[in-house]
Amino acid sequence: MSEHDALIAAARAARENAHAPYSNFPVGAAVRAKSGRMFSGCNVENATYGLTLCAERVAIFKAISEGEREFDAIAVVTDTETLTPPCGACRQIIWEFCGDADVLLANLQGKTAMHRMSTLFPKPFDNSFL
Repeated sequence: MSEHDALIAAARAARENAHAPYSNFPVGAAVRAKSGRMFSGCNVENATYGLTLCAERVAIFKAISEGEREFDAIAVVTDTETLTPPCGACRQIIWEFCGDADVLLANLQGKTAMHRMSTLFPKPFDNSFL
């Protein structure tokens, strides 16, 4: 199993724990630290919607809370024919904490694609503007 396959498998497994009673759109994500450790997350919805957290942010925040600070890849798994990229808020968080990392998109049917974060988020706001 390649390192990307392992990351996708972790995201796929995390998707099984999603709490998505409102959208019925479970998402799993997994981020890989440069140390090799992987952290997974799922979307957790809330009745107020604005308090919902996406899978990508859960995975990154878990990794940060465990002391990791450098990342090289993140995987996102959904059950859609068209692969689903991270939302705008997640793109900002991914850029902030992962930089120009690999973004692996996958579905349950085994379709995958890889993008660089700079392709998905070509004009990011970061600390260079502060």
